[in-house]
Amino acid sequence: MREPETISASETPPSAVQPPPLNRSALLIVFLVVFIDLLGFGIVLPLLPRFADEYVGTIVPGGKDTPLGGFIVGMLMSSFSLMQFLFAPVWGRISDRVGRRPILLLGLGGSVAFYGLFGIALSLPPEESAGLALALLFLARCGAGIAGATIATAQAVIADCTPPEKRKHGMALIGAAFGIGFTFGPLFGYASLSWFPNNHEAIGYTAALLSGIALILGMRLLPETRRFDAEPPVRRKLLDWSALKWALASSALGPVILTFFLATLGFGAFEVTLALLLKDAYGFSEDDTFLVFAFVGAVLLVTQGFIYRRLAKRITEPTFMAAGIVLMALGVAGLGGLSALAMAAPTSGKDVFPLFLALAAAVMGFAFLTPSAQALVSRRTDPDRQGEILGVNQSAAAMARILGPIFGVTLYKATINHLLPYAFGAGLLLLMLPLIPRIRRG
Repeated sequence: MREPETISASETPPSAVQPPPLNRSALLIVFLVVFIDLLGFGIVLPLLPRFADEYVGTIVPGGKDTPLGGFIVGMLMSSFSLMQFLFAPVWGRISDRVGRRPILLLGLGGSVAFYGLFGIALSLPPEESAGLALALLFLARCGAGIAGATIATAQAVIADCTPPEKRKHGMALIGAAFGIGFTFGPLFGYASLSWFPNNHEAIGYTAALLSGIALILGMRLLPETRRFDAEPPVRRKLLDWSALKWALASSALGPVILTFFLATLGFGAFEVTLALLLKDAYGFSEDDTFLVFAFVGAVLLVTQGFIYRRLAKRITEPTFMAAGIVLMALGVAGLGGLSALAMAAPTSGKDVFPLFLALAAAVMGFAFLTPSAQALVSRRTDPDRQGEILGVNQSAAAMARILGPIFGVTLYKATINHLLPYAFGAGLLLLMLPLIPRIRRG
């Protein structure tokens, strides 16, 4: 029996759906809004475990090195992605009903408030107010995750104002904004350690200020891109998990979303252990670690902002996904091999060029795969459900970022040479290659 609502745009009568015009001004504003908001995220994320450990160490003897302390810090790190998993489809569904602009502005306003709350939490002294500070940190990270779940709505803006043949170019623009944010965000964090060594709350306030700038830009310049045409949008329940079932059951969407989930899971398992690897195997300081994360962001920026967009005219999305899987697998496997070699050798005098080469391969692969999967999901979705189904896809990525750290850290600590998380990630990636023919047929 056929479901009453379809997902694939290919099943919609051609007369009912007109290709959207290319709206360059909307693309530029969404790019700026996402970039500035991601600057705040990039400032906070690398520093969060360090600050959380100070407060946890006051409450729990031994801090994060104890099971309870590690659990608290891990939950704090995962709370952002958990909220994104829950709320990305909700925001997308609401944006299908009321429009993209109010949802994006609401998310930016939430980022301002919760990054400000993050700053307040960091202003509390660990010796006197550790419990209150941790409670505020949890509230701030959960709130920021809810506000940041509107990224699927930003992707829906791209879908609204690009024709299908230009869709992957637009999704790569969002990826480039991520890349710039993750490049300069850690650099801001690096500078803050030097400029405000005794005023950590400045980090949260800076992130709030940047999100506030993005909010002002959005209020003044962001147009509404959702086209309702003659008929009102179909009203759906806000919490309707049947969309996930429909998407995964679709032969056009299911393999793409599954591949995106598994790729993000494998990438997340390596991403969360990178700082540990840099410290344990190469003896990098915290400042050096910030610079390595900035390098990761720069590779993401160059790949999606320049290389991908130049090749997109000649290469299809499934081909990009296959190339991305292979590159990611090679890069992650290379990191595993380098970890095993480095742990068997003295810390000093190690050649870091192979390390940066493996990192570049892994990040380039992820940068090829991500916009291609998002573009395919968008192109194969009914225009009236862009926000909802892109939200489902974003929820899959958020769930992978919840599970990735669990698998990654557990496997990292299981052996002395720390090979397992990278072997796990590379194997998981290669297992996805058989899905590519199904994606092409979809």
